[in-house]
Amino acid sequence: MLKVKDLMSSPVFSLRENDSLLSARSLMDLQRIRHIPIVTAENAFIGLITHRDILSATISKLAELDPETQKEIDSGIPIREIMRTDIRSVSPESSLRDAAQILLNHKYGCLPVVQEGALTGILTEADFLRLTINLMEGLESDPR
Repeated sequence: MLKVKDLMSSPVFSLRENDSLLSARSLMDLQRIRHIPIVTAENAFIGLITHRDILSATISKLAELDPETQKEIDSGIPIREIMRTDIRSVSPESSLRDAAQILLNHKYGCLPVVQEGALTGILTEADFLRLTINLMEGLESDPR
């Protein structure tokens, strides 16, 4: 049986609750990711910020702010102001099927992987898409 640890991404890009919204936006842009776990100095998982959270906290483009003003505003907003703390997580030993069911049933984009309170990885929809592609390639190359 496949387990979360077999598919999760690790190590994980993470931030701390005192980091700014600008830091989160920059990390997402630079690493092309949509979810950032928030951890303490001891790597204890305490929350999550998503691309959608950042969009919700951003002043509308209709306000016609120049990029520098937006950066200045973002740099003054700590992540703790907008991060989600009611996040479901899974352990590395959880079954992959159970994790997939959680993602599907709750319409989550990711599941932080936590062991004894510490962040050890992240499991995303993209991980499952890669698995699906690999499985389809295996089926296509099967000579039967």
